[in-house]
Amino acid sequence: MKQPKLNHKAQNLLHSIAIFEAIKGVSALAACVGLLSLAHHDLKAMAYALIGHFHLEPEAHYPQMLIDQAMWLENANLRQIVLLACLYASIRMIEGYGLWKDKAWAEWLAACSGGIYLPLEMMHLLEHTTWINAFVMLFNLGVVMYMVWRLWERRKAA
Repeated sequence: MKQPKLNHKAQNLLHSIAIFEAIKGVSALAACVGLLSLAHHDLKAMAYALIGHFHLEPEAHYPQMLIDQAMWLENANLRQIVLLACLYASIRMIEGYGLWKDKAWAEWLAACSGGIYLPLEMMHLLEHTTWINAFVMLFNLGVVMYMVWRLWERRKAA
């Protein structure tokens, strides 16, 4: 499918989305490295030490969440988590590259992968209504709608 030449604003928007997707991929890789660095450590003890360092009450909501997550990570299959995170990172970085190069397959990938999250984000927004959650959902919806519009324009041009 041949796409008409992008104007400067449309190209900047596409490049911004590409950079954002690549940043999500790099962030996932950084999380993988962080998770791997925690392997073979007593995460529960580390969580309690961190809570103590900041003089927080371990029974309070957020410190308890940290302890719960540390215990969950100790019992989780770290290889599986890292493998899935690396797969996610790869998809995001490939998508970013394709969007930067103005490829139709990347627009399909962005529209589909972004669309998958919309129902989950809507449910999360309904359960936890905050401005941040609303912004995330609307931003993702905007990206999906833009990608669908770009694909529609490609189809019209073909």
